[in-house]
Amino acid sequence: MSLTGYAWAAMQGLVNGLTTADVIAQDGEMPADGYRDILLVGMDSRTDAQGNPLPEETLAQLNAGTSDGELNTDTLIFVRVPNDGSKAVAVSLPRDTYVTIPGFGKHKINSAYARGKLAAREDLAAQGVTDERELDVRSNQEGAKTLISAVENLTGTTIDNYASINLLGFFDITKAIGGVDVCLNEPVNDPYSGANFDAGRQTIAGMDALAFVRQRHGLLRGDLDRVVRQQVFMAGLARKVLSAGTLADPAKLNNLVDAIQKSVVVNQGWDILSFAQQMRGLTGGQIEFRTIPVEDSEYQTETDGVAVRVDPAAVRNFIAEISGDITGEQAPEHGPAPEEITVDVYNTSDITGLAGTVSEELTAQGFVAGEVANETPREYSVVQAPENAEAAGRVVADALGGLTVETSPEVRSGHVRVLLAPDYRSGGGDATPGAQGGGGPAAGSAPPPRQQPPADDTDKPITADGVTCVN
Repeated sequence: MSLTGYAWAAMQGLVNGLTTADVIAQDGEMPADGYRDILLVGMDSRTDAQGNPLPEETLAQLNAGTSDGELNTDTLIFVRVPNDGSKAVAVSLPRDTYVTIPGFGKHKINSAYARGKLAAREDLAAQGVTDERELDVRSNQEGAKTLISAVENLTGTTIDNYASINLLGFFDITKAIGGVDVCLNEPVNDPYSGANFDAGRQTIAGMDALAFVRQRHGLLRGDLDRVVRQQVFMAGLARKVLSAGTLADPAKLNNLVDAIQKSVVVNQGWDILSFAQQMRGLTGGQIEFRTIPVEDSEYQTETDGVAVRVDPAAVRNFIAEISGDITGEQAPEHGPAPEEITVDVYNTSDITGLAGTVSEELTAQGFVAGEVANETPREYSVVQAPENAEAAGRVVADALGGLTVETSPEVRSGHVRVLLAPDYRSGGGDATPGAQGGGGPAAGSAPPPRQQPPADDTDKPITADGVTCVN
């Protein structure tokens, strides 16, 4: 009873001391779709959760290197938990995944936060906001909202909760719980990340833990192997925190609470205690880690360098399948068939003939040709669907390479509206500023994916029940 009371008091203290951000509207109810979808973010940040700069000696200890001025999200994990708390599936989104970022066109997903933050900061400054702390807090919130929108657009889900952690938090949390057990297939020595480990099973914490999850150079599959590293580490972390050795040790629990409060930010309104109670029956074997399907891990973009190309439709089907909503043998439902959708295409750019070219491309794919015309100039391309018909919009957006989808009461029933801006590249939908529309490559003419290394154990689901050896 003493331990139970102490743990409850510690949890209450943790919740009361957490830093929160106004990034998601909360109604306090169970998610209507039957799943609580959580976005976990690892920030390459040189500040703590309260926005205070980390001391130079701390940065040196973290081997963080020199900041390039960008606030990128180096780790993105989408967690799906059924309302009954019976299991949890954590899906990694590679940091270089090439996606549509609402309001900014197509870029690597790890830049969504920075792009949203910078745009918001400029807007706030133009409005006369001069207080640095207010600028930082409000622009960070907009950065998080932009990232959340990009993830929702890719996964076809609604994010219910958000949590981010910075470099210092990761460092402190691993030390607070006494380290995490991991296992490597081969020894590594990488001067870029500081990773220097023997092969086999070992316990790592602090700087070693950071190096383990940050190493990318020298791995067989580069960033994809780093994603697997992060998954096995998170599995080990979950196993350690769920164990009695952590929850029943007052010193460890205190240190864990302190580390979380310093470096973790969660969305306002998230009832952490109720969520913990909902998850009380979770054990290591009921937590599974996966990675979204990848088409090409060395996709050459026009403006963003080498990225990871994915098919948004395949990503949504994958999430539905691992959630148990469909099985591998079932034909996934993508919404209405193309021949049931009339597409109106409007050119809002100065590229002559863009709307007509895209309308012809869609007609060749089976869609019904609608109105083709010019429209008021806008900066970014978008697909608009009638209210309650977003699935039809996604069908068209996927045919155009994954544009942002939004609903509009102005769109007629049975129709979908496509607004093409200068960021659109005909025949693939890559939103790259300055790209030529009608003169771009035809649909399907993108360079073929490079041959990937053969599949191995790293492609299998990882759970928190045991230690998995990885590259």
